[in-house]
Amino acid sequence: MFRQFLMLEWRAFLRSASFASSLAIKIFSILAAVYFGGCFLILGAAAYFIIENSYGDPMPVVSRFLLYYFTADLLTRLLLQKIPVINIRPLLTLPIKRATIVRFALGKTALSFFNFIHWFAFIPFFASMIYSGRPVLQSVFWLIAMMAMVYISNFLNILLNNKDNLFYIFLGIVALIAGLHYYDVFDLTVYTAPLFDAFFLTWWAFLIPVVLLVGLVTICYRYFMSHLRLDTGLAVKQEEVDAASYEWLGRYGTIGTFLKNDIRLIKRNKRSKSTLIASVMFLFYGLLFFTGIVPMYDSPGWHMFAAIFVTGGFLFTFGQFVPSWDSAYYNLMMTQNIPYRKYLEAKWWLIVLATLFSTVITIPYLYFGINIYLMILCGAVYNIGVNSYLVLWGGAYTKTPVDLNSGKQAFGDKKAFNLKTLLISLPKLAIPVILYSVGAYFSGPVLGAALVALAGIAGFALRNRMFDVIQKVYKTEKYSTIEAYKQKSA
Repeated sequence: MFRQFLMLEWRAFLRSASFASSLAIKIFSILAAVYFGGCFLILGAAAYFIIENSYGDPMPVVSRFLLYYFTADLLTRLLLQKIPVINIRPLLTLPIKRATIVRFALGKTALSFFNFIHWFAFIPFFASMIYSGRPVLQSVFWLIAMMAMVYISNFLNILLNNKDNLFYIFLGIVALIAGLHYYDVFDLTVYTAPLFDAFFLTWWAFLIPVVLLVGLVTICYRYFMSHLRLDTGLAVKQEEVDAASYEWLGRYGTIGTFLKNDIRLIKRNKRSKSTLIASVMFLFYGLLFFTGIVPMYDSPGWHMFAAIFVTGGFLFTFGQFVPSWDSAYYNLMMTQNIPYRKYLEAKWWLIVLATLFSTVITIPYLYFGINIYLMILCGAVYNIGVNSYLVLWGGAYTKTPVDLNSGKQAFGDKKAFNLKTLLISLPKLAIPVILYSVGAYFSGPVLGAALVALAGIAGFALRNRMFDVIQKVYKTEKYSTIEAYKQKSA
């Protein structure tokens, strides 16, 4: 039966109307997997000896920082790893056991790249332990414990994806612990390091993460089994609804009407609401670059990369899926007397307003210097004048329908930001960094920032021309987009 499921997945991929873009994303994903796999392989093979030469016995040092390793892994999964998405309703009408469907879906996550990548780090490290004369049996138990921790993160990601309150609580705890450690108030690793040491020093301790993993798998299995019904997500929940009319937007005509619909969409739907959460998290992304915590990121080129990122959170999450957010009623909308130009301008204004708001919110980055905030301003200008058009233009070719009801289903996808979104965003991040680097190379950082800002200003000045080009592309792709939106997104 699993072979039949795999065949269905393969055929859905080949027959998808967005096959070309999906194939390109798959190719980029493979290249990214090879790159990161190589990085983890080098890290795992060299880490033992580097730590040994610098600090002596590597195991206490590794045990101390494993807490941060697995915490960063879980946060990365929460942002990027896709939850198993299966269109289960056609399957439930067939003589297929529900348990088989659930096991296949959970098995998809077990084979995820986010699990497999850790093998490239821990297996070479395990080999280094054996090479250095560590007891073989103890090293094997340690490796089993590490692999169990990796898969614990995998299934915790599934549970947190379905429980918004747990996700917020976890995020708050992580921020609190990191802040206390950064300011030398409280170091949790002092208490967690002995536990990770025990995985190597005490032969039976490896059973702790193994038992936890079995428990998490059981919880996830029972959760999906209890929600695997035809009517899951169809029941009407009685609750208070935000009935805001946003009458003040009525003065802007058709554009105002579209803006009202988008605001309601973002406030009422879980998947679109996650764009706001992701945008807020993007605002803090600059701390990784501007504080100098990571030495390799403490350079002007990386600072410009971060400047584009912190003000473009909403643009990269919400904007990447225009017009896919409206895929459920796109066919109906195309039968109405609605100018494409007004529809696109409404999306553009929503992105611009969100970018301006993000720019104001990032004023505290002045703490790191006026130069840093000027780079953020230049990045915001570029996002408005260039990237805002690029996301709208790219949306005409994406053709990936967004199932807004998916978040109500057991195997539904609730995330608006994932690996596909990140890969699509990379060119929009690379171009301003290249512009900045060219200017900085010939004259200095001032010219580099000026080139980025001038590109944004030029794009804004050519606004009408850009919308003419984008509108023409949307009209050309209209019928293929309609056909694509008839398919069920996975």
